[in-house]
Amino acid sequence: MKERAYAKINLCLDVIRRREDGYHNLRMVMVPIDFYDVLEMIPSTETTMVLNRSYLPVDDKNTVVKAIHVMQERYGFTQNFACTLQKHIPTQAGLAGGSADAAAAIRMMNRIMRLNLSESELIETARMVGADVPFCTLNKPALVEGIGEIITPFECRCDFGILLVKPRRGVSTKAAFGGLNFDTLVHPDVDGMKTALETGDYDGVVNHLGNSLEEVSLGLVEEIRDVRESLAELGFDGVLMSGSGSTVFGITRSPRLLKDAMGLMRANGYFVRSTKILDQ
Repeated sequence: MKERAYAKINLCLDVIRRREDGYHNLRMVMVPIDFYDVLEMIPSTETTMVLNRSYLPVDDKNTVVKAIHVMQERYGFTQNFACTLQKHIPTQAGLAGGSADAAAAIRMMNRIMRLNLSESELIETARMVGADVPFCTLNKPALVEGIGEIITPFECRCDFGILLVKPRRGVSTKAAFGGLNFDTLVHPDVDGMKTALETGDYDGVVNHLGNSLEEVSLGLVEEIRDVRESLAELGFDGVLMSGSGSTVFGITRSPRLLKDAMGLMRANGYFVRSTKILDQ
């Protein structure tokens, strides 16, 4: 059985506060995008992982393997799986690649093992694997709160093209959150972004783009600033870093701009993809 593991971007990300357990309470508008890894899982006598990226782990540090172990423990089955993962989503990119892979594994195991889990059960299981995994399990535009486990899907009525550009260096999520200064932190209008997407207000989407983590990550990886400036100069209506970075995305309704910018940014040695919000 094969499953697509879709990446995400944060159109708006607000860090509310630091919790006593070291995590942070967030409010975010997240959307799945039409860019994905492909995971294949076949029932087997032992769990194995084959990857097309030699630098990624194949043991318990791999999110798919972790998801298998969580599902086995939570639902009391011993079935193992031979897994083959074709990675396309880059790491340390703010695109939830590892979380998307784990979510795809959870969806497949739910079907293979005939668990018939409800949406809330899928989310609770996904939460035990990682913060972005619940959202990636549903693959719907959503308001995401808490540490990523409170998900309120909504219908997106706004169409636009998205250009992803990832600098050569990634950003450590831990380092990005660790560098936050709550005295000067920017708090973008998350509700305004949600309303703009629900009502098809493209100008509202552009005006409500915001990310509390962006300023910290700009200081960690200087190339993020270079990419942001380049996309703005090329004429994208809105430009923002996704998640903790380092991927920057530009939004536009011009297919010509998407095509031309993709060629220019790729020529500069960046990872580049043209995409859109995933059709629902």
